[in-house]
Amino acid sequence: MLLFGRETLTDDMVTFQVDRLVALATDLERVRRGVSPEAIAGGSAPSLDRWILTQRAVPCLAGLSTGHPRLLGKDRLIATSDLWVLSEDQNWARTLSRWYRLGRPAEHFGLDA
Repeated sequence: MLLFGRETLTDDMVTFQVDRLVALATDLERVRRGVSPEAIAGGSAPSLDRWILTQRAVPCLAGLSTGHPRLLGKDRLIATSDLWVLSEDQNWARTLSRWYRLGRPAEHFGLDA
């Protein structure tokens, strides 16, 4: 996740993430067209032995959504896709799927110092 605002986000940080996402999108398009992984990666792909399918936590947001194009309803409790960028003022967030205009944060009873 990238934090953006006046001073926190550099061109290098954005360029790195954009390049990674463009490479992923390019590979997905090639797979969709029927190009084999061998032809895409060639001899440059590392090998992974004794592997397992697992999951890891990634930043996301949860809250009451109104106006979502797929998760219809008012004040519907949702969890977003992976969080990629968050404005310093916490008014905007960009997930893998879309932008969100952020309202009030949830209160953390008992978690404040």
